[in-house]
Amino acid sequence: VQLQASGGGLVQPGGSLRLSCAASGFALRGYTVGWFRQAPGKERERVSCIRASDSSTSTADSVKGRFTIFRDNAKNAVDLQMNSLKPEDTAIYYCATSRHIYACSASQPQTVFTSWGQGTQVTVSS
Repeated sequence: VQLQASGGGLVQPGGSLRLSCAASGFALRGYTVGWFRQAPGKERERVSCIRASDSSTSTADSVKGRFTIFRDNAKNAVDLQMNSLKPEDTAIYYCATSRHIYACSASQPQTVFTSWGQGTQVTVSS
């Protein structure tokens, strides 16, 4: 069971990036998948989440309208399309999986996500 996050990089404010969380050894469509980020000196925070049951999504207010999470079952991946990027989006982005039925709820601790990818750096700067 392995998760691989990729797609990070350096982008100017207003630009776009697409992150991908690819799974090997298991079918990702059977799991709830979350994207998280951690900026220097800050706690890790939820960004977006897609449920295993019906692929409905939850997205943090700070990125709502700019970030979209979706499944790419052909690639066995969950992608995060990030548009209109801002300097405050700079962080290491992580993906993780959960079997918890309410994992996407902001009231749930991040520990309900049990398998984590290694992270990919996103830097938004001019």
